[in-house]
Amino acid sequence: MNSNRKAPKNRCVLIADNDPQRRQSVVEILCNDGYQILEADSCERALDLAVKHSVDSFLLDIHISGDSGFEVCRKLRQMELYKFKPVLLFTNSGMHDYTVAAFASGCDDVIVSDLAHAENLRLRLQEHIERKEYLEHLERSRRTMTSYVSRRILEVVSTASQTGMLPLPEERELAILFTDLRGFTSLSEEMEPVKLFELVSCLLGQQVQLVHDFGGYVDKFGGDGVMAIFEGPDMALQSCRCALEIINSAHLVIPEDSRQLWRAGIGIHMGRAVIGSIGSKDHLDYTAIGTTVNLAARLCGQAKATSIVVSKAIRDAACDDPLLQFHSEREVEIRGMRDPVTVFTLGS
Repeated sequence: MNSNRKAPKNRCVLIADNDPQRRQSVVEILCNDGYQILEADSCERALDLAVKHSVDSFLLDIHISGDSGFEVCRKLRQMELYKFKPVLLFTNSGMHDYTVAAFASGCDDVIVSDLAHAENLRLRLQEHIERKEYLEHLERSRRTMTSYVSRRILEVVSTASQTGMLPLPEERELAILFTDLRGFTSLSEEMEPVKLFELVSCLLGQQVQLVHDFGGYVDKFGGDGVMAIFEGPDMALQSCRCALEIINSAHLVIPEDSRQLWRAGIGIHMGRAVIGSIGSKDHLDYTAIGTTVNLAARLCGQAKATSIVVSKAIRDAACDDPLLQFHSEREVEIRGMRDPVTVFTLGS
């Protein structure tokens, strides 16, 4: 351990020891390092202070008056705030008989020596606090990352981190849903940019939530729209229900004076597509590619404002649902497709 490291400043340490002289010696050691100190002379007092204050680390005498330091540690671990905070138990008996019981109670470290004269006290305490803060930083980063990547990518990353291997590309049956705001370009010329950005973000946030609610996941954002993927035996039905809810719930998230913003079209198609990691080793994306994806995007382009266009494959797979109405059957020319494509408009 590096003795030149600076101790974490303004961290609160609770010392629970019914020996006032020893407690005072420890207080002097830690106060010189910039710690804020709370003192307790019994188990009950230690737990009371832990409830009333936010404590960063604990130094608990194994033989403190009351239930023992073991029991205090167990009770701290039952509190949400202290599940992972550093807890160090100590005894000056010079015996290691308590080590197993100490760690069984949930502590992070055991100091078997005269605590007031333990030269490594500050270093061991500092090391545990720094480790805990580093883990908290990693957890905050993880939570932030979950907001920027899809649920499916998180699963892939988690698996790859354990196996050390990226999943191989595979062909699957997928339902692909695209949304797109109509007239976005003209709106960007009429509306103040920051307000427009906030409204679009609100709309897309609602779409993301609905995709998740109906069992899908957002593969990517496309500026003013999303690409969502549905899998499983009910993927056609779920994607259709999701699309209808996206259209019908827009008024819940858009203010009345900005209602003209919600002029989206939605396209849905299902079929075989290859899904896997694509890109370079420095920048990868986990996504689906193929004709199925391209056709779903083209059907979105065919949809008028606030309408949903679906392929025959989707209609055939979901037509038994009495809540879904497929109408306006027609054949349309799709760029990149040799033959006309049969499509339907979805309503409810």
